[in-house]
Amino acid sequence: MADSDESAPGFRDAARAQILDAAAVVFQAEGFERTTIDDIAERIGATKGRIYYYFRSKFDIYLAVYEAGMSGAFLTVEPLSQEPGTGRERLTAMAVRHLVNLMTDPGYHDVISQGVVAGRSTALKEHQRQALIGLNEIRTRYEDLFRGVVTDGMADGSLRDGDARLTTRFLLSSLNSTAMWFRVRENQDAAEIRDLAEQLVDQAIGGLAS
Repeated sequence: MADSDESAPGFRDAARAQILDAAAVVFQAEGFERTTIDDIAERIGATKGRIYYYFRSKFDIYLAVYEAGMSGAFLTVEPLSQEPGTGRERLTAMAVRHLVNLMTDPGYHDVISQGVVAGRSTALKEHQRQALIGLNEIRTRYEDLFRGVVTDGMADGSLRDGDARLTTRFLLSSLNSTAMWFRVRENQDAAEIRDLAEQLVDQAIGGLAS
């Protein structure tokens, strides 16, 4: 079967990922309500029909972007929570990875943030609300990864004692606020982005150290 055949699994995966990347950017710029399938198609130079080949609706795309963002976050952050070291050392590694993810793929992060609010919207149909609630529960488990390591750090003395839940939310809110001002510059490489992330995390976690 030819590589260009859209029925080929590899092609489908790549095409679907391309649509999700484009949708994340458009959702971030326009918000869910104002975004149209045409906007997403235009972003990748495709027809609306090509989008519908992979997704039944705009909401399905939104859910897929949310799920992809959370899956990517888990895959890169969860292993770091199991590494040897003090709670502070593991928390630092997790926070840096979280921030690098946010800085390099801000659209996915924004969709996740929108989803938390959208899940409470009265405009959603019940099946849509339930789908978002399910994804928001994944987001909660992601937050729990950080809270568990914060708790470890308080227990081993590497982090100042306090309310682990409150500390975790304060830390993540501080890191997530980076999305409000940071934009990747042209020719800004991965090493430079990671260096900036490390500096920001050092400042954020420095205030939590014992």
